[in-house]
Amino acid sequence: MEFCVCKIDFFCVNFAPNFKPNYLNFHIMAKASEVVFNEEPHFYQDVCGFVDQAAQFTKHDKGLINQIKACNSVYRFQFPIRKGNSFEIIHAWRVEHSHHMSPTKGGIRYSEMVNEDEVMALAALMTYKCAIVNVPFGGAKGGIKINPKNYSLAELENITRRYTVELTKKNFIGPGIDVPAPDYGSGEREMSWIADTYLTMNPGSLDALGCVTGKPIALHGIAGRKEATGRGVAYAIRECVSFAEDMKPLGLTTGLSGKKIIVQGLGNVGYYTTKFLLEYGAIIVGLCEFEGAIYNENGLDLEEVFNHRKSTGSILGFSKATKEFKNSAEGLEQECDVLVPAALENQITEHNIARIKAKIIAEAANGPTSPAAAAAFINRGGIIIPDMYANAGGVTVSYFEWLKNLSHVAFGRMGRRYDENSNINIMNLIESTTGMTLTNEQRMVVAKGASELELVNSGLEDTMVRSYHEIRELKMRTPKIDSLRTAAFVGAVDKIAVSYMNMGVWP
Repeated sequence: MEFCVCKIDFFCVNFAPNFKPNYLNFHIMAKASEVVFNEEPHFYQDVCGFVDQAAQFTKHDKGLINQIKACNSVYRFQFPIRKGNSFEIIHAWRVEHSHHMSPTKGGIRYSEMVNEDEVMALAALMTYKCAIVNVPFGGAKGGIKINPKNYSLAELENITRRYTVELTKKNFIGPGIDVPAPDYGSGEREMSWIADTYLTMNPGSLDALGCVTGKPIALHGIAGRKEATGRGVAYAIRECVSFAEDMKPLGLTTGLSGKKIIVQGLGNVGYYTTKFLLEYGAIIVGLCEFEGAIYNENGLDLEEVFNHRKSTGSILGFSKATKEFKNSAEGLEQECDVLVPAALENQITEHNIARIKAKIIAEAANGPTSPAAAAAFINRGGIIIPDMYANAGGVTVSYFEWLKNLSHVAFGRMGRRYDENSNINIMNLIESTTGMTLTNEQRMVVAKGASELELVNSGLEDTMVRSYHEIRELKMRTPKIDSLRTAAFVGAVDKIAVSYMNMGVWP
């Protein structure tokens, strides 16, 4: 048997070639002649642990709590595809965590690191996320174990369509059953393939396009969906820093203006989070990507950095950065007020939390902070804006897209011109009564009816603002609740429990 060797200080550890920890963190206890592995809980177990912690602040039966935690349906399957002159087996999953609301909802992740435990955990987080922001879906998640970069466009299309066929055969997809969306490694293109495949297999289905969200506008998607998650993160941070009594212990003033922020990840979520934070007056002092990190305490221009990376393939070498780090993790440890991990899970752990200088962590990614690291950060007085609230903008606008697909009419189409004409009539009446004359610019501002994008952004903002206040008020009412995450889980568990009891699922 062959082994790969991982050298750790003064001794070597031999791992089998296919050893991949995947959400299993191993502590290595070095002794003179032995290595001991302590296996920590899985990602899904971590999520269940958060629910157990929240359950202490509720009066629900233990059996009901166990039902809330459980994944109701786990579909694990595989299928062959032709790759070159041979065949390859593709491993895939779809998990429906909770049916307290229908349909279930959750993205499809394309990653060679994806596994069943991760998909179960992310499906569970989707359940709690939807409950937190009052979106009437149960949680679900999908995963395809591939690296999209290793496949041609035709092969990716084949994989996506075959995945959809498998889901359709087992009744794991449909506008009233389970509605996928984009996730890491997937986007509008893949959602278009899914929609077309489902339509092909369900001819004449009136609501078929509601089987998936995150579609391009041309295929009945919705304006604002692409930037929704990042915009929602920006709204969440804005609300967090708006409370003087919360900012004072951190030594911060209220408002985003002048706040120094480090963002990890320049993908869809990280890019738009950064863009909207800049619009609110924040200063982006650091950006981190897999190839490294850059820093400038006076601020970085997002578009200049983005264009530099587009032309060179790396954020490193950016001329206006005063510091750069080949180890991306070092970028997280620089001076800032707010740290926004918008990449993958387990980026902030007990191994680096002591070096994190931020006073607020806004979790734009799913599970970027390990439980031990989160506890340490909270104990030293920091605030964590939890992932299942902070990145809920995507599922919120996906809900709007689903409603649009079921109603078969774009938001604003029926009433926009009526609103404009009504506003013009009001202005004419004011002018004739007062003798004043409005300028053309003033008339245009007042008369304008809301577009679909404006209505979507309005609905998203209202959702994020109301949800943050709900979480914070729950935390303030219960002094023993130590964090916003626990408060968010308490609120979510209560809502899900009430749904089950109203359905008669629980006596």
